[in-house]
Amino acid sequence: MGTETLPRAPLKDAWLIEYSRLHPLWRSVQESSRVSLPISISRVNQFDAARLDVEMSAMLKEQLVKVFTLMKPGFLFQYEPELDAFLEFLIWRFSIWVDKPTPGNALMNLRYRDEHHVPVSGKDVRTGLEGPGLSVYQKIWYCLGTVGGRYLWSRLQGFSAFRRWGDSEQRPLARRAWIMLQHVEGLYKAASFFNLLLFLYGGRYRSIIERLLKARLVYESPNMNRSASFEYMNRQLVWNEFSEMLLLLLPLLNSASMKKFFSPFSKDKSDGTTDDEVECPVCHSLPSVPFVALPCQHRYCYYCIKTRSEAVNSYRCARCNEAVKAIQRQGLT
Repeated sequence: MGTETLPRAPLKDAWLIEYSRLHPLWRSVQESSRVSLPISISRVNQFDAARLDVEMSAMLKEQLVKVFTLMKPGFLFQYEPELDAFLEFLIWRFSIWVDKPTPGNALMNLRYRDEHHVPVSGKDVRTGLEGPGLSVYQKIWYCLGTVGGRYLWSRLQGFSAFRRWGDSEQRPLARRAWIMLQHVEGLYKAASFFNLLLFLYGGRYRSIIERLLKARLVYESPNMNRSASFEYMNRQLVWNEFSEMLLLLLPLLNSASMKKFFSPFSKDKSDGTTDDEVECPVCHSLPSVPFVALPCQHRYCYYCIKTRSEAVNSYRCARCNEAVKAIQRQGLT
């Protein structure tokens, strides 16, 4: 009679071992099937926010330069890169470093979000705008890439231009360094252009620094308007254009003809022939040496009528707008 192989009894904790092995696989399948909600951030708002930040930095720079107006001319010119870096650092310190939006982002209802830790669709996600702000690592690298990078590049360009590295008469090492700077600048411009195309297509990362750090601009509040109101700015622009137009047209207008045109609408018609006829229409004072314009016979100061008749070939009377052909001392026949 042959021996039969009896089945082995399962281990006591076999189901626990199998569960611990399959559970991570099941969680990975669940996570792969869950995707974040698609959101669309206005590209115009993001560009406007960057432009407003530049304008804010320029306004602060203008106010700071006024402090050094009494210094010798050209004093701030040699320290302009340091001044720009200092102002940009202040904006970064009191906005991004303390988890607040920059002035431009605040006006456009935008904030930075860490795309490395964006929650996927679930109970805690309702609008797709949820997510933590930038980490300390991202904030520091953002400052080094924007503030520090721009400062170092401007200083390096100024130093190379002052030392004339690009001249053919320079040493070969300086010439190679200048050529390398040109290549680096060209590569950066090409990368910026490629990033701009990606931004226009997807609307995710506005600059190379934001793309490298995975720092995306999203709406801070889903219930606010996407664009700021430019009503006050429009009124200011209209008024500036109108005032410039007036400054251009006023010298071309004849004051005497305008006064004659509006004289019928004047309120004081009864007193028009008393003091006005006695005073000089140019300086509005009693003529010490009175002269009259011919043929209208209106009184002038000798200096007023003489200088204007010599300056203009066909001078017209400031009171009646009639051409003055000659002048004569009052009282002489």
